[in-house]
Amino acid sequence: MATDRLRINNEIRAQELRVIGAAGENLGVISLEAALAAAKAAGRDLIEISPSAVPPVAKIMDYGKFEYERSKKEKAVKAKVKVSETKEVQIKVGTGDHDMGLKAKKIAEWLAEGHRVRVELFLKGRYKGMSEEFLKERLGRFLLRIPYAYKVAEPVARSPKGFASVIERNLAAQAKREKNQPS
Repeated sequence: MATDRLRINNEIRAQELRVIGAAGENLGVISLEAALAAAKAAGRDLIEISPSAVPPVAKIMDYGKFEYERSKKEKAVKAKVKVSETKEVQIKVGTGDHDMGLKAKKIAEWLAEGHRVRVELFLKGRYKGMSEEFLKERLGRFLLRIPYAYKVAEPVARSPKGFASVIERNLAAQAKREKNQPS
């Protein structure tokens, strides 16, 4: 069923239901009329929980409480989902050591947060005519400066602006690295 809202009480279409009582006990497979009567006797609603089951499963409980618990579960699931972005850092052939160190430290922070990082060696003017091996080696040396364990998601390759590589964190290697470091 594609609808977000579940059927309750008289909206239920199935003639026979597997019913779970208000206290959580299994009432078995009974007719819709008997289930509605049991819900009315308990002073609660009959909620169709699993409409695709054969026969459909319904539960006798307060609909407001059911919706509240369901929304709490959805919020908990959403809170656990970590949004990961691809961050981007540009370096140039003439970028100094100190600036490279700062950028490497920032990349380490992003990797620790779980983001992917695209590292780009930006080329302009006459740098575009330099040897490909030299430029790839320059980008590779920068990647070695990053003080966090990572794995290469996309190896160093030509990009529209120069050369680029995408890296992402490697939790197993980082845990091993932290374990081996003296405190």
